[in-house]
Amino acid sequence: MNYQKLSKEISYALRHAPHEYELELDEYGWVHIEQLLHSLHEQPVWHNVHENDLHIMISQSDKKRHEIHNGKIRALYGHSTAKKVLKEESEPPEFLYHGTPKRFVALIMEQGLIPKGRQYVHLSEEIETATQVGKRRDKQPAILKIEAKKAWIDNVIFYHGNEMVWLADKIDKQYISILE
Repeated sequence: MNYQKLSKEISYALRHAPHEYELELDEYGWVHIEQLLHSLHEQPVWHNVHENDLHIMISQSDKKRHEIHNGKIRALYGHSTAKKVLKEESEPPEFLYHGTPKRFVALIMEQGLIPKGRQYVHLSEEIETATQVGKRRDKQPAILKIEAKKAWIDNVIFYHGNEMVWLADKIDKQYISILE
Protein backbone atom coordinates (compact mmCIF):
# COMPACT_ATOMS: atom_id res chain seq x y z
CA MET A 1 0.00 0.00 0.00
CA ASN A 2 1.37 3.39 -0.99
CA TYR A 3 0.27 5.47 2.01
CA GLN A 4 1.72 8.70 0.64
CA LYS A 5 -0.37 8.33 -2.52
CA LEU A 6 -3.43 7.43 -0.41
CA SER A 7 -2.86 10.54 1.73
CA LYS A 8 -2.76 12.73 -1.37
CA GLU A 9 -5.96 11.16 -2.73
CA ILE A 10 -7.80 11.67 0.56
CA SER A 11 -6.45 15.21 0.92
CA TYR A 12 -7.76 16.07 -2.53
CA ALA A 13 -11.17 14.55 -1.71
CA LEU A 14 -11.57 16.21 1.69
CA ARG A 15 -9.91 19.57 1.01
CA HIS A 16 -10.78 20.43 -2.55
CA ALA A 17 -13.34 18.19 -4.24
CA PRO A 18 -15.75 16.43 -1.90
CA HIS A 19 -18.36 16.80 -4.67
CA GLU A 20 -16.28 14.60 -7.00
CA TYR A 21 -16.26 11.86 -4.37
CA GLU A 22 -19.89 12.49 -3.37
CA LEU A 23 -18.84 13.13 0.22
CA GLU A 24 -21.03 14.97 2.70
CA LEU A 25 -18.79 16.95 5.05
CA ASP A 26 -20.23 18.44 8.24
CA GLU A 27 -19.56 22.03 9.34
CA TYR A 28 -16.22 20.97 10.82
CA GLY A 29 -15.06 19.07 7.73
CA TRP A 30 -15.74 15.58 9.13
CA VAL A 31 -17.06 12.74 6.99
CA HIS A 32 -17.97 9.22 8.09
CA ILE A 33 -15.12 6.81 7.37
CA GLU A 34 -17.56 4.33 5.78
CA GLN A 35 -18.66 7.01 3.30
CA LEU A 36 -15.05 7.80 2.38
CA LEU A 37 -14.18 4.12 2.01
CA HIS A 38 -17.28 3.51 -0.12
CA SER A 39 -16.15 6.29 -2.45
CA LEU A 40 -12.53 5.11 -2.55
CA HIS A 41 -13.61 1.54 -3.29
CA GLU A 42 -15.20 2.74 -6.53
CA GLN A 43 -11.69 3.23 -7.90
CA PRO A 44 -9.78 0.01 -8.66
CA VAL A 45 -6.54 1.33 -7.17
CA TRP A 46 -8.23 1.83 -3.75
CA HIS A 47 -10.54 -1.20 -3.81
CA ASN A 48 -8.75 -2.87 -0.89
CA VAL A 49 -8.36 0.14 1.42
CA HIS A 50 -9.71 -0.45 4.95
CA GLU A 51 -10.09 1.75 8.01
CA ASN A 52 -6.84 0.36 9.45
CA ASP A 53 -5.01 1.65 6.36
CA LEU A 54 -6.26 5.15 7.18
CA HIS A 55 -4.83 4.88 10.71
CA ILE A 56 -1.48 3.69 9.32
CA MET A 57 -1.51 6.49 6.71
CA ILE A 58 -2.00 9.09 9.46
CA SER A 59 0.62 7.60 11.77
CA GLN A 60 3.25 7.45 9.00
CA SER A 61 2.68 11.01 7.78
CA ASP A 62 5.12 13.64 9.00
CA LYS A 63 2.77 16.42 7.83
CA LYS A 64 -0.23 15.24 9.89
CA ARG A 65 -2.79 16.16 7.25
CA HIS A 66 -5.74 14.19 8.68
CA GLU A 67 -7.33 13.07 11.90
CA ILE A 68 -9.81 10.35 12.86
CA HIS A 69 -12.27 10.56 15.74
CA ASN A 70 -15.49 8.66 16.55
CA GLY A 71 -15.73 6.91 13.18
CA LYS A 72 -15.09 10.08 11.17
CA ILE A 73 -12.11 11.52 9.31
CA ARG A 74 -11.21 15.06 8.26
CA ALA A 75 -8.40 17.05 6.68
CA LEU A 76 -6.80 19.38 9.19
CA TYR A 77 -5.85 22.20 6.83
CA GLY A 78 -5.54 23.39 3.24
CA HIS A 79 -9.22 23.47 2.30
CA SER A 80 -10.14 25.31 -0.87
CA THR A 81 -13.88 24.67 -0.66
CA ALA A 82 -16.66 25.22 1.83
CA LYS A 83 -16.67 22.39 4.35
CA LYS A 84 -20.35 22.29 5.15
CA VAL A 85 -22.89 20.61 2.90
CA LEU A 86 -26.10 22.34 3.83
CA LYS A 87 -29.18 20.20 3.76
CA GLU A 88 -31.65 23.00 3.33
CA GLU A 89 -34.73 22.29 1.23
CA SER A 90 -34.52 24.39 -1.91
CA GLU A 91 -36.19 24.76 -5.29
CA PRO A 92 -33.87 23.34 -7.97
CA PRO A 93 -33.13 24.67 -11.44
CA GLU A 94 -35.06 23.21 -14.38
CA PHE A 95 -32.45 20.50 -15.03
CA LEU A 96 -29.75 18.79 -12.99
CA TYR A 97 -27.21 16.17 -14.08
CA HIS A 98 -25.67 12.99 -12.74
CA GLY A 99 -22.55 11.25 -14.08
CA THR A 100 -22.45 7.47 -13.68
CA PRO A 101 -20.65 4.45 -15.14
CA LYS A 102 -22.45 3.15 -18.23
CA ARG A 103 -22.81 -0.26 -16.58
CA PHE A 104 -25.29 1.24 -14.05
CA VAL A 105 -27.58 2.99 -16.54
CA ALA A 106 -30.03 0.10 -17.13
CA LEU A 107 -30.54 -0.38 -13.38
CA ILE A 108 -30.98 3.38 -12.82
CA MET A 109 -33.51 3.60 -15.65
CA GLU A 110 -35.41 0.74 -13.97
CA GLN A 111 -35.15 1.81 -10.29
CA GLY A 112 -34.39 5.51 -10.42
CA LEU A 113 -31.47 7.15 -8.64
CA ILE A 114 -31.06 6.01 -5.04
CA PRO A 115 -28.32 7.03 -2.60
CA LYS A 116 -26.91 3.50 -2.01
CA GLY A 117 -24.20 3.91 0.65
CA ARG A 118 -24.65 7.67 0.93
CA GLN A 119 -27.29 9.80 2.59
CA TYR A 120 -28.40 11.51 -0.62
CA VAL A 121 -28.31 11.29 -4.40
CA HIS A 122 -25.74 13.85 -5.61
CA LEU A 123 -26.56 16.01 -8.63
CA SER A 124 -24.90 18.86 -10.48
CA GLU A 125 -26.13 21.99 -12.24
CA GLU A 126 -23.47 21.53 -14.92
CA ILE A 127 -22.87 18.72 -17.39
CA GLU A 128 -19.11 19.28 -17.03
CA THR A 129 -19.18 18.63 -13.28
CA ALA A 130 -21.38 15.55 -13.72
CA THR A 131 -18.91 14.28 -16.33
CA GLN A 132 -15.96 14.88 -13.99
CA VAL A 133 -17.70 12.94 -11.20
CA GLY A 134 -18.64 10.11 -13.55
CA LYS A 135 -15.07 9.80 -14.86
CA ARG A 136 -13.88 8.70 -11.42
CA ARG A 137 -15.47 5.31 -12.14
CA ASP A 138 -15.72 5.13 -15.94
CA LYS A 139 -13.54 6.81 -18.57
CA GLN A 140 -16.65 7.39 -20.72
CA PRO A 141 -19.48 7.86 -18.19
CA ALA A 142 -23.14 8.22 -19.00
CA ILE A 143 -24.60 11.61 -18.17
CA LEU A 144 -28.16 11.54 -16.89
CA LYS A 145 -30.41 14.57 -17.26
CA ILE A 146 -32.84 15.08 -14.39
CA GLU A 147 -36.07 17.05 -14.88
CA ALA A 148 -35.57 18.64 -11.49
CA LYS A 149 -38.17 21.42 -11.72
CA LYS A 150 -40.85 18.93 -12.81
CA ALA A 151 -39.86 16.57 -9.96
CA TRP A 152 -39.98 19.50 -7.50
CA ILE A 153 -43.50 20.38 -8.66
CA ASP A 154 -44.39 16.70 -8.08
CA ASN A 155 -43.16 17.01 -4.46
CA VAL A 156 -39.66 15.54 -4.80
CA ILE A 157 -37.56 17.38 -2.22
CA PHE A 158 -34.22 18.84 -3.24
CA TYR A 159 -31.52 20.31 -1.04
CA HIS A 160 -28.95 22.84 -2.16
CA GLY A 161 -25.72 21.24 -0.97
CA ASN A 162 -23.17 23.87 -1.96
CA GLU A 163 -22.03 25.76 -5.04
CA MET A 164 -21.34 22.47 -6.84
CA VAL A 165 -23.85 19.99 -5.45
CA TRP A 166 -27.60 19.47 -5.26
CA LEU A 167 -28.96 16.63 -3.14
CA ALA A 168 -32.14 14.56 -3.20
CA ASP A 169 -33.40 11.60 -1.21
CA LYS A 170 -34.33 9.72 -4.40
CA ILE A 171 -35.09 10.53 -8.04
CA ASP A 172 -37.79 8.39 -9.65
CA LYS A 173 -37.10 7.03 -13.13
CA GLN A 174 -39.75 9.16 -14.88
CA TYR A 175 -37.60 12.27 -14.29
CA ILE A 176 -34.41 10.75 -15.75
CA SER A 177 -33.18 10.66 -19.33
CA ILE A 178 -29.79 9.87 -20.86
CA LEU A 179 -27.89 12.64 -22.65
CA GLU A 180 -26.68 11.53 -26.05
